Order: sequence, then structure tokens, then C-alpha cells
Amino acid sequence: MASNITDDQPCLPAPTPKLDCMFLKLKKKFYIAAEWILVRMIGGKPMSIKLIAGAEAPDFTVNNQAGEPVTLSSFRGEKNVVLYFYPKDDTPGCTKEACGFRDDIEALRAVDAEILGVSTDDEASHQKFIEKFNLPFTLLADIEGEISKSYGVYAPGKHFAQRATFIINKEGRIAKIYPHVSALGHSQEILAALQ
Repeated sequence: MASNITDDQPCLPAPTPKLDCMFLKLKKKFYIAAEWILVRMIGGKPMSIKLIAGAEAPDFTVNNQAGEPVTLSSFRGEKNVVLYFYPKDDTPGCTKEACGFRDDIEALRAVDAEILGVSTDDEASHQKFIEKFNLPFTLLADIEGEISKSYGVYAPGKHFAQRATFIINKEGRIAKIYPHVSALGHSQEILAALQ
């Protein structure tokens, strides 16, 4: 019996929604594993998040990309806050994550969410990152790593925040913690939790 497959045709199954979903899940797991390996290689230690869902979120005041002070407690009674920590401006994973929030910003605002990105980069670095990728949300300059430390995501010895996200409700309490974040598709994960 003759086969319809020639040597130059790959022997792959036809795409289906189920296969696409399986592929995306595997891709997400790969990104999480790769990030964990990278953190270990550059000397980071596993996060020591001691906060739990339901606890009051540690308050802070720190400058945004424009050098203006932002206080977490100022959002109480008004907005749900998505406080996401990331290692460095304009790096591949951090850019994917930020652009995901950018692309979903209207849907996130529709559920009363304020996005606050936090890294140990300074205001000027944040401003360049925002301009380069048209990011329509606030980036906070945790230059000394104090916010990262208070949330348990600081990488000692390397001076950066490890990737993690906290959803803080309108009462100022932590509604959900994402300690191991895949940059790809994270904004959709957050949106689903807020809906």
C-alpha cells in the first residue's frame, strides 16, 4: 500500500484545539523550569515568601518612573492592585510579561485592577522601558530592594526581585499569591482570577 507522505513532509498530527492547548501548557512548564534553572545558575535562592493570602499587604511608598511617590495604601477602597515583581527592565522574559499586561490592560481596568510593576531598576530605566514598549501602567523603582524584601521575593547577593505576583484586594489584603510565574500568558491568568 503506497503512503501519501513524502520524505520532505513532516510526520506530525494535524493541529487541533486539544493539541494547541497541550502545547501551550508544555511551553509554560518549560518557561517556569528554565527560569528556575536560570535563577539557580546566577546565584539566586528560592523565594522565601512568608506572606499568605488574607494577610494585610505590606504598605510602601516608592517613586514611579517619573520620580513621583506612589503609596500602596492609596488604592484602598478604590482598586484591586496587581503587584508584580520582575528581575530587570527590557529583558526577554520581563518584556513578555509586561507586554502581556499591556495587551490586556483594558480588560484588567474593567475589573478595577491597577497594575504596578516592581523591579530594582531606577526611574530612568523604567521610563525607557515604558517608552520602548508603550506600557500603559506604573513601574516602581525599588532601588534598595526594600519592597522586594518585605514581600519575600528579593534575590540576595544579586540585587533583583524574583518573578512573583500578588493580587491585593480593595481592602488592602492579599487575595492571591503567584510565587512561580511564567511570563508567557501571566496577564490572562491574573485576569481570570479577578473576574
